[in-house]
Amino acid sequence: MSSPPLLETRNLGVRFGGIQALKGINLQINSGEIFGLLGPNGAGKTTLFNLISRVTDASEGELLWRGGQINGLDASRIARLGIARTFQNLRLFQSMSCRENVMVGLHRHDLVPWGAALLGTGLARQKQRELVERAQGLLELLEIGQLGEQNAASLAYGDRRRLEIARALASSPELLLLDEPAAGMNANEKDGLSDLIRQIREQFNLTVLIIEHHVPLMLGLCDRLAVLNFGCRIALGTPEQVRQDPAVIEAYLGGQP
Repeated sequence: MSSPPLLETRNLGVRFGGIQALKGINLQINSGEIFGLLGPNGAGKTTLFNLISRVTDASEGELLWRGGQINGLDASRIARLGIARTFQNLRLFQSMSCRENVMVGLHRHDLVPWGAALLGTGLARQKQRELVERAQGLLELLEIGQLGEQNAASLAYGDRRRLEIARALASSPELLLLDEPAAGMNANEKDGLSDLIRQIREQFNLTVLIIEHHVPLMLGLCDRLAVLNFGCRIALGTPEQVRQDPAVIEAYLGGQP
């Protein structure tokens, strides 16, 4: 008997007042794949991310993790399951250094007993050194290691995007949700980002669910894609299948295959 998908949505939908933002979304995300969400602005992509990470409550349908329903869990429990995300609008601790931002994620898994921390014991100092080293390692992986002491508020936009990915990785997720990670990057940086996401997938044994408007990046990066339009799924398949889908060409790719 085959194992269930890592993440599954069944007829998932949400209403905001009288507006149906998402309707009948059925997706299966399998362990180890890079799965992309495409669609015009307002199609419902970030809303779907918000439902998965429990920032927003679903109005209908089911959300399943390894076959078990997780609709009722709050955001903190979702994070503990192994789901981490970045945001379209960056949510960094602006007054903290890059290294400190990453250490916030690490502290969720490596809590020092409060007594040891209060007394500054050898155990507490050792744990703190380990956290600093691990945080620096993640910054190095994201190619911003030289910015460890710099405040997040002073970073260039692309570097802030990389910092948010590093902080998400710090929580040791199984599923990483990336909301427009290439925003603010130039063409060379976008190419580098694709290589980085593949490296992260392999190194951390991750599954990646990504939203991005840069169509060539998504077609070259993702194993499978779903396309949303007006809150509904209009296509699902490999990059080549999606690229050739008439509904996608009409709704999103400007009428050109």
